[in-house]
Amino acid sequence: MTRIVCDECSRADVLRAVAGRGLPAVEPGMPAPAGTGLSRRSFVARSLGLALSVYGVGRLGLFDEGIAAAAGAPQPPILVTVFLQGGADSLSMLYPGGDPLYLKLRPQLAVSGGTPFAEDTRLAWHPALAPLAELHAEGKVTVLPAVGYDHPDQSHFTSRHFWEVGATDARVVTGWMGRYLDAVGAIDNPLQGLSLTGSLQPTLATSRVPVAAIDGPDQYDFWAPGVWGEVESRMLDTIGSLGAIRSQDPAMRTAASVAAQAGRLRKQLAPFAGKTATASPVAYPQGSDAFPKRLQGLAAMIAAGLPLRCVALEATGEYDTHAAQASALTPALTTTAASLFAFQRDLESRGVADRVLTLVWSEFGRRAQENGSGGTDHGAAGTGFLIGTHAAGQMVGEFPGLAGGLDADGNLRATADFRAVYASLLEQWLHFDAARIIPKAAAFPRPVLVK
Repeated sequence: MTRIVCDECSRADVLRAVAGRGLPAVEPGMPAPAGTGLSRRSFVARSLGLALSVYGVGRLGLFDEGIAAAAGAPQPPILVTVFLQGGADSLSMLYPGGDPLYLKLRPQLAVSGGTPFAEDTRLAWHPALAPLAELHAEGKVTVLPAVGYDHPDQSHFTSRHFWEVGATDARVVTGWMGRYLDAVGAIDNPLQGLSLTGSLQPTLATSRVPVAAIDGPDQYDFWAPGVWGEVESRMLDTIGSLGAIRSQDPAMRTAASVAAQAGRLRKQLAPFAGKTATASPVAYPQGSDAFPKRLQGLAAMIAAGLPLRCVALEATGEYDTHAAQASALTPALTTTAASLFAFQRDLESRGVADRVLTLVWSEFGRRAQENGSGGTDHGAAGTGFLIGTHAAGQMVGEFPGLAGGLDADGNLRATADFRAVYASLLEQWLHFDAARIIPKAAAFPRPVLVK
């Protein structure tokens, strides 16, 4: 069955996919993604296969020492953000199955059969989110059933931008986690902000310190066509030794420095090459999907003590379900929930769960009434989750109901503001003054998110 995804969602993703590498023209009225204009420094020449990109300032020669020094320092808390792209349907993830208005608004798309949501008996979990329901029963999931902001903009591009920069201001050009890293990070540790999507996630866009983007922790390697095995190892060792070259030519000195740095970092991350290195004591979803593999690798990186502070990923699936929602939503939620569950269990089994909180978010929810194409259109408030052993485990905000909780457009009203969530995470988890990061932070309450 053909799915319909609005052009704006696709356009926004294309623009952001190249943030920091020269953006195409942004249409009038659309905010530039955070990170626009950042220079990208690569540890290895294109002819060898680009594996790691470093965005922002910093001297390449310092990165090796900076990463090593940071790894030896006391380990800070880690915040992981997982984005559900396209506007995930909040009224399916936690659905009011006993409300007759729900069945009237969604005669074809009404969900059934899920576990009751203990904190609000009007709601139940989507059956595909059973793994999150299990973690919630253990007190490890904080649920935000209606999170967003006042006067919502139903544009994918604009709403996502607001969430990424931590402000309802199209002019902000750094990510909210990027500004945090600018304040507490180091000039020589690009791993402090890690985008596990292969390209810069705007929420990590900085103005002062470097951050990194890789496809996965087991993907940091270099390749040459037709070369493998012992010959490849010798070739890579030789490339690394090029740093010893002394030349009066500035270009040659730069090339030598990059080659040497690439060689050193390759050896540092060598333990993560191949399936054995990132093998987990728990089972992750199998198949070709990159999301569970990236979470599995991330757990291995954390357990190895790499100096991470903020990590950003995108979950599996596309949630812009204008059509065929029933067939598209369940598989996406199934893989996403199972992957997040495995990640939490993996951290626990490795003894590092106390260091990690994972925030799951989407740019908005979807309209309460289904459309004529078997889908739902852009809404307002969405559903968010905070997962971890230190998550408070209590609902933040409330489900406003359908009879009185819809706005003039028929969308769910927000009962929690995403900026309040960020402020609480900054202060309660990262132990940092939110007023330095979130504009007008004093205007937002501080829900208890961390125990």
